[in-house]
Parts: sequence; structure tokens; C-alpha cells
Amino acid sequence: MKVLVVGANGQIGQHTVLKLKEHADHEVRAMVRKEEQAKQLRTEGAEAVVADLEGSVDELAEAAKGCDAIVFTAGSGGSTGADKTLLVDLDGAVKAMEAAEKAGIDRFLMVSAIQAHNRDNWNEKIKHYFAAKHYADRELMRSGLNYTILRPGGLLNEEGRGRVKVGENLERASIPREDVADVIVAALNDSNAYRKGFDLITGEDAPADALKKL
Repeated sequence: MKVLVVGANGQIGQHTVLKLKEHADHEVRAMVRKEEQAKQLRTEGAEAVVADLEGSVDELAEAAKGCDAIVFTAGSGGSTGADKTLLVDLDGAVKAMEAAEKAGIDRFLMVSAIQAHNRDNWNEKIKHYFAAKHYADRELMRSGLNYTILRPGGLLNEEGRGRVKVGENLERASIPREDVADVIVAALNDSNAYRKGFDLITGEDAPADALKKL
């Protein structure tokens, strides 16, 4: 499976690109916003393409051409305002879905946020972020794409533990970004993850075993 990673310069994106690059059964194409980012990825042996989520659907479809799946790991980041969150985390995600359909790609994996599906549990300080994730996820579920929505808990910059927990309504907890990437790779062609969304935190199961419990 050839996978386009959208948001490949982000922290989850970087882990995902590396793991896919080293995977025997997959190929990866990293999508970034800047040419210098693409050049760096190419020097590291990865295929890279430059495209902007604030650009056109046609631009994104061209970037995805020839791929079998899209992994959406992009985000506006914590230092931007609500306007960028709307343009990247919501509209950018929807554009990526439209681009997938335009490019004839069926498989789409979305990195969302824990409890984004449940308005009662949104963090008041970043409610706009949860709203963007909520409606992007909802649009994906309404699409004809074969989706998987991962809703990780608090993201940690530490070595992955290789043990996770998945479920519909998990209590807030944390997870290393590397472990999120491992679940992404495990879920790509796992039929048990097709057309499902789930919360994701550190737990006791290896990613492949955790997905069997969905």
C-alpha cells in the first residue's frame, strides 16, 4: 500500500513516515508545505511532495495521485488562532477527503482528538479545536471513504511503549506520539478498523491486538 502522509513535518507525521518507510508492505509519500522540508525528507530517503492544505483540492489530489491511502496528521498547532484551526483542521481535512475521492483513493485515516465525538467532554480552553475535529470527523463518516478515526489522548514526546488501549469512550489519559504512529500503521489494512472511530491512550495491548478489540 502506498500511503500519503498529510502533515508529514508534524511530530506524529514524522514518526508515521519513518515507520512506513521501514515497513516491508508499505510505501510512503510525505506531504509538506515547504520545499526545504521536502528536500530534507528526500535526503533521508523518503519520497516527498509539496502541497498546502489552504490551497486547492486539485493541488491536493495531484499530490495524492498514485497512492492507495491517505493519513491525515496535520494540525494548525497550539500557537495559532481559531481561524487557522478552522482552515487547517476542518477545511483542510475536508479538502483532503475531497482530494482522496478525486484521486480515486478509498482508504483514509484521520488523527483527531480524544472525545472529539462527545461535545460534553470538550476542553473549554480549546473548544474551537475540538469543534473543528468533531465536524471534520463527522464529514469523513458521511463520506464514501473507508475511514478510520483515531482520537489520541494527551500527546507525549517520549519513546513509544508499544502498548495501547482503544475504545469508544475512554477516560482522558496520555500516549506517546510514536505509539499513535504505530497504531496508524497497524490500522491501515486491518479490516477490524474499517469505518470505525476510537479513543486511543497508553494501555496493555500491542497495537495489532488492541485493534482486534474494536
